[in-house]
Amino acid sequence: MVMFKWWNVLPDDERLQWTLDAFVIVGPLHFGMSPGEVSVVLDGVTAESYCPASEILPTIMRGDSSEPSLKLYYWGERLSAIVVDALRGPQVFADGVALVGRVPSDLEKWMIGRAETHGTDSGLIYMSTGIPGSDTLGVFIDVQRAGDHLLTRPVFVPSEAMDGPSHFLPREMWSRY
Repeated sequence: MVMFKWWNVLPDDERLQWTLDAFVIVGPLHFGMSPGEVSVVLDGVTAESYCPASEILPTIMRGDSSEPSLKLYYWGERLSAIVVDALRGPQVFADGVALVGRVPSDLEKWMIGRAETHGTDSGLIYMSTGIPGSDTLGVFIDVQRAGDHLLTRPVFVPSEAMDGPSHFLPREMWSRY
C-alpha cells in the first residue's frame, strides 16, 4: 500500500520566513490590501486562485506544491484575514517565536507567559470553541491535522476582528478538532 504525503510537514528551514507586525503586516501582506496588491507582493512566491469578493470570501494561495500554504479572506475587496497552513505555509515570527506548525500547548504556554510579562493589558483570550488568541498580536492559534498530531495554524486578523473573530470570519474556516 502506498501512503499519500498529505501529512508531510515542511521543515522550518525550507519555509519562507515572515515577521508579524501586529494588526498591520504579516510578512509582505498588509491588512487592507486589494487582491491586485496581494498578487504583486506574492508574485513568484505563490500561484494565486482568486474570486472577487463582495463579502468575506477565501482566496487560496498555493506554494510550489499542490497543497495550500495560505488562505486569504477579503472583506469588500480588502484583505481582512490571513490563515497560514501548518504543514506548508510560511513560518511567521512574533517576538522572535515561531507560530506556525508548532505543538499547540507549547505555543499557548508561551502566549500565557507573554501576557503575564506584558501585564493585564496584554491578555490571552479564548474563543468559545477554546481557540486561544492574543489581543495584542492579532492572532488566534487554530490547529490543523498532521497525521496523528495537531499543529498550530495561526489566523491573523486586523484589530476590528478582535471583538468577535468567530463572527468576523466564516464558520467553515475554523478547525473542528
